Amino acid sequence: MNITKSIPRIFVVSGGAGTSGEQVVRTLLAQFPNDAVRVSTIGNVRQPEQIADILLRAQELDALVVHTMVDTALHAYLLHEAQRLNVQAIDLMGPIMQWVTGKVGKQPKAQPGLYRLLHSEYFERVSAIDFTMAHDDGKNPEGWPQARAVLVGVSRVGKTPLSIYLAVLGWKIANYPLVPQVPVPDVLFQLDPQCVIGLTVEPEQLLQYRLRRQRQLGAPGPSPYADFEAVSEEIEQALKIFGKGGFKLVDMTDKTIEQGADEIIRHISHVSK
Repeated sequence: MNITKSIPRIFVVSGGAGTSGEQVVRTLLAQFPNDAVRVSTIGNVRQPEQIADILLRAQELDALVVHTMVDTALHAYLLHEAQRLNVQAIDLMGPIMQWVTGKVGKQPKAQPGLYRLLHSEYFERVSAIDFTMAHDDGKNPEGWPQARAVLVGVSRVGKTPLSIYLAVLGWKIANYPLVPQVPVPDVLFQLDPQCVIGLTVEPEQLLQYRLRRQRQLGAPGPSPYADFEAVSEEIEQALKIFGKGGFKLVDMTDKTIEQGADEIIRHISHVSK
C-alpha cells in the first residue's frame, strides 16, 4: 500500500506567500481530526513550469489544489492545465475578483503579495512578536544574532515585559535570565555588545518585587530568592557580567516599562544609524 497517497493532500498554491489561502484551508480543517489531511503551501509561484510541476504532483497523489493566483496569465494556465489533467482545483480569488471588477469597473492590479506589501508594518510587528516569544527566557540562543537587542538581567528585573512591549512596537527582542551558579553562555559575549542590554535595579526595589511575587505564588517562608543580601549579591554579579561584556546598562529603578523601553529604543536606534 502507498501510505503517502492514502493520506488526503491539499496543495495551497500562490504567487505570494500563500498565507491567505493556507489560513482558509486550516480554518476549515480545524473541524476535522488532527492530521486528517496534509497541507502543503507552495508560495512565490511565478512561472508556468512551477504550476505544471505542482499539478503533476497533485495528479500523482490525487490531491486537491487550492489557489490564490492573481496573475491573469498564470491563473488561466492553472485552470486549463488542472482541467486537462483532471486535477480538482478550487479558485479562492477568481470569483471575488470578477465580482469586484464588475462592480467598480476596474481591472485588478494582478500583483502577487500586494496585501502583504501594503500592510508590511503589521506583518513586521507580527514577525517581531513571534520572534520575541520564541526567544523569551533564554530559549533558542542560536537565534540571538537575529535579534535587534538581547535583554539580560536577574529575575524580576523586567526582561519579559520589556521584550513584549518592544516586540509590539516591531522590534525583534530576545532575553536571557541571569541565575546564580549558572554559567552565562559564551554566545552572549560573541554578540555585538551594543546590542546586548544589561538591566539592573536597586536591590531594595528588586527585593520588594520578589516578595510580592512570592506572596502571589504562595511560596513558604524566607528564601535566597527574596533575601536582601542574596539579592544584592545577584545584582553585583550581574553588573560584573555587564562590565565584562561591555553591554549597555539600563537602570530600571523607579521606571515604568514604557520608560525603560524608550531608553532602549533610543540606544538601539542610535546604534543602527
